[in-house]
Amino acid sequence: MVQKVVVPLPPRVEMFELGVVCEVFGFDRSDQGLPVYDFSLVAASPEPVRTRYGYAIDVPHDLDLLDEADLVVVPAGGEEIDPGGTMICAPSDHAPDSCLAPLHAKLREAVDRGARVASLCTGAFVLGAAGLLDGRRCTTHWMHAAALAARFPSAHVDPDVLYVDDDPVLTSAGTAAGIDLLLHIVRKEDGARVANTIARRMVVPPHRDGGQAQYVAMPLPECSDDSLSPLLDWITANLATTTSVAALAAKAAMSPRTFARRFQAETGTTPARWIADQRVYAAQDLLENTDLPVETIADRVGFGGAAVLRQHFARLRHTSPQAYRRTFRASELEQPA
Repeated sequence: MVQKVVVPLPPRVEMFELGVVCEVFGFDRSDQGLPVYDFSLVAASPEPVRTRYGYAIDVPHDLDLLDEADLVVVPAGGEEIDPGGTMICAPSDHAPDSCLAPLHAKLREAVDRGARVASLCTGAFVLGAAGLLDGRRCTTHWMHAAALAARFPSAHVDPDVLYVDDDPVLTSAGTAAGIDLLLHIVRKEDGARVANTIARRMVVPPHRDGGQAQYVAMPLPECSDDSLSPLLDWITANLATTTSVAALAAKAAMSPRTFARRFQAETGTTPARWIADQRVYAAQDLLENTDLPVETIADRVGFGGAAVLRQHFARLRHTSPQAYRRTFRASELEQPA
């Protein structure tokens, strides 16, 4: 489990990405029974840490704190300014006397001793300069993916995803994708309940699909306005009920044609697909938190049979229910009684 989180602030640190990691790991949510992380900010170099907007952040320059960290998160920032004005971290081969060289060494040491190291947005350039992206899948903001691949040709840069978990090195795409990656880390280390509770406090979905299947628990319904929100809540609370589009339309006081059109506009998909996805999410929760047989779970979430559950699980999560259970219940089942 993640207990000690350290965030080294590079020069000209970007405030959104820094704010995200502070919100996820630096906020005391013990009132909701959530873990409290040992959270520290440190300067990545001896120089005063300044933001893109000119003001300074007063934090200690104590990279030794990384020596005991379970997780090190590098936000966006850096030593260079590209033609578009975005701060990008200079790789050490481009700047042999880089003020970030000591940080690069600490990051390598962290990975060597088993800690996780993550980057947000262009923070991936810091990891690349430390040699941590060589031979690994990674990502960064789509605007800088080509530059990352050019500077670090041994890295396998994927510009089409929100984040990449190439354990123990994790990278996220631009800006808000940092939220996706950090919630993924929380979910992986502390479970779906913790990640979902943090997401609700932040008023964001616990997961957004990003071009690859990511294992998630129940996401928050996404709606462009409030007209269908009560109905979506009712559906998620009654997944075992077989409900036709006509019945749902009547419940929403619309004609079936108007309802189907409105549902597509607000959720981006059809009622049948949306309900099937919610049933998969509910099945994930039962697979993680109960020992119920797959057949029983399929019936409880409204699929009616294990074969139908397996079909939709493979479509949405690219794995089987049993494989999913082995992955997300392994640590709990392996603990001695």
